[in-house]
Formats: sequence, C-alpha cells, structure tokens
Amino acid sequence: MRGLLIAGVLGLMSTIAAAAPLAKSGMPKSGPVLAPPGPPIVIAHRGASADRPEHTLASYALAIEQGTDFIEPDLVATKDGHLVARHENEISGTTDVASHPEFAARKRTQTIDGTAFTGWFTEDFTLAELQTLFARERLPQLRPANTAFDGQERIPTLDQIIALAKAATARTGRTIGIYPETKHPSHFRAIGLPLEPPLLAALKQAGWTTAAAPVFIQSFEVQNLKDLHGQTGVRLIQLIDAGVSGDGIAYDALVTPTGLAGVATYAAGIGPARDRIIPRTAAGVLGTATTLVADAHAAGLQVHPWTFRPENYFLAVPYRRGTNPQDRGDAEAEIRLFLETGIDGVFSDLPAAAVAAMAPAR
Repeated sequence: MRGLLIAGVLGLMSTIAAAAPLAKSGMPKSGPVLAPPGPPIVIAHRGASADRPEHTLASYALAIEQGTDFIEPDLVATKDGHLVARHENEISGTTDVASHPEFAARKRTQTIDGTAFTGWFTEDFTLAELQTLFARERLPQLRPANTAFDGQERIPTLDQIIALAKAATARTGRTIGIYPETKHPSHFRAIGLPLEPPLLAALKQAGWTTAAAPVFIQSFEVQNLKDLHGQTGVRLIQLIDAGVSGDGIAYDALVTPTGLAGVATYAAGIGPARDRIIPRTAAGVLGTATTLVADAHAAGLQVHPWTFRPENYFLAVPYRRGTNPQDRGDAEAEIRLFLETGIDGVFSDLPAAAVAAMAPAR
C-alpha cells in the first residue's frame, strides 16, 4: 500500500501521552452487516514487515511462519523487463543504492502519477544490477530493530516469491497464496515496460490462471484491472485510497453503490483504506462505521482493508500502550473491532496479530 511519511515521529510522543487517558470505545454502529462468504484471510503486507525489512524473502518467510494466508509483493519492472518486489520503483529508501558509486550517475528526477521524485529507479537497472544491492529497513525511525537485518537480503523477483509460496504450501500443508500489486502500471506502460504481460506469464507458468488459484492481483488504478479481467481468470482487487487514481478515477465515486456495482463487473473485491470502513476522529479514536462493507457485499464484492500495523504511531488511541511511538500496542484488539464490520480479510504488517484476532473465525 502507499507509504506514510514518518517526519515528526518524535513530536507525536506528546500527542500520544495526552490522548492516552481516553476511554476505549465499543463497536461502532453501522446497521446490519452481511456475512462474508468465508473465513477472513490474512494478507502479509510486504511480508512480516513489522519484524523484517519489507519485500524480502526473509520477510515473506517469517510471515508464513506467523500463519499468513497470502504474501503481498508490490511489483515494479527492471530495465530488462523482469518484475521485482519493491514498495516503489524509487529505491533509495529501501536499498543501499546510494552507497554504490558505480550507480551515482543514475540518480535523477522524474514525475510519476503527477508527483516529482528524485532518486534511483528500478527501470534504470537490469535485474543483474539490482541484485548487487541489499535491502534495508524503510522506516528506521519506527522500526529500529529491523535495521539489524539491513544488508542481509537481496531484492526478490516475482519468480522467487512464487517459488517460496509453493515450497511453503508443500512444507506446511497450508495453501500459501500471493497477492501482488501492480505498482504505477500507467507509468510503466508509458515507458514501454508494462507490468501485466510478465505478471500473467509468471502466473501461467505457476499454473495459476483461474479464480480457484491462490492469487489476488490488486491495483490502485482501474483500467489495468479492467484489462486484466479480459486476460486472466484470477481474482482482482480494486484498491481504494483518497483522491484520484493514477489513471484519473475519483475513488469517492467507486465506493458508492453505483460505483461498487461497476467495480463488480471486473473485480472480485475492494481493498479500501481502513478509514473508509471505520473513520478515525480528530481525537484519534475510532468513530462510527460506514456502510461500505455492507454495500460492497451487496454488490458481491469482498472487502480487504489496509493497513493494520502494531506500533503506537499507527494505532487508534485506545489501542496504544505507553507514549513511545515505536512501542507496540494492542493491534490484535484493533483488528478484532474491524472484523465485527464483516470484512473478509486484512492487510497486516504483523500477520501474527491478525491470525490471533481471527482465531475464533478460522
């Protein structure tokens, strides 16, 4: 999912301390909830990214050990057309590329989805070049313990991630799926590196081509999902944020009953920002649930909100423990509250918390 700016983390300590005495709220009321089609699923957001640097094989492997159902890679393209897992195609925050003098001249500025970024981009590197880099923790201010694993893992390819999921399925007897996101598909298409053909080729090679496959493909854009709908039978998920998608679609229009009916013509579900299900008030507590889950279910869509994280910095006030933004609060309890709305799964940086929250339903 989209990154969060961490500037001002230390300044948040006083906010947490001031808000801590607020009482816990009960389940927000939103009217009748339709039953989901099956037990909710756990989606390991970039792996077990609360415990290991994100989008590494170590992070995905730990997520599987924690009990996840799906591992989630964000997919971007290399110069020679391979798909690799990175949060963004700009990699200065997630690799040691800046320390490689041989790549210094490749630092540049470009505009992606209307925003200018300066750094190093995967599309300027061959796969062989990218695999000389090491991954590092993206949020060291909040997850300093993860920096101990900096420099230990390479950037994984989609093929390696599929192989990991298949091997884990054989080893554990549980079906471990993948939940890839096509990252900035319009951008990559415009530069002659479309993400969809290599993604579909890899899924076909894996034998994953139908709705029965342990796969969801997700995107914040609309048109590429519509295109994929005509090219594969695997389940598609329309991600929903605030504002406008990279291909110019207003997300607010997608969450109306009419908009959801339209999404149902090409996707199996939606992945909304969690605040669209239970908004957070100015005081940092969870308010009244919206009707989005019921409306989506009425349209025949599953609902997989993002993202549930264990640190105080990200939690609603009643679930924080102490005043340090880095410390972990009660992520399990917060997830349980969202489960009461009838959601069909969650994206979590700490799969173990989501698995524990879902235990009664699984």
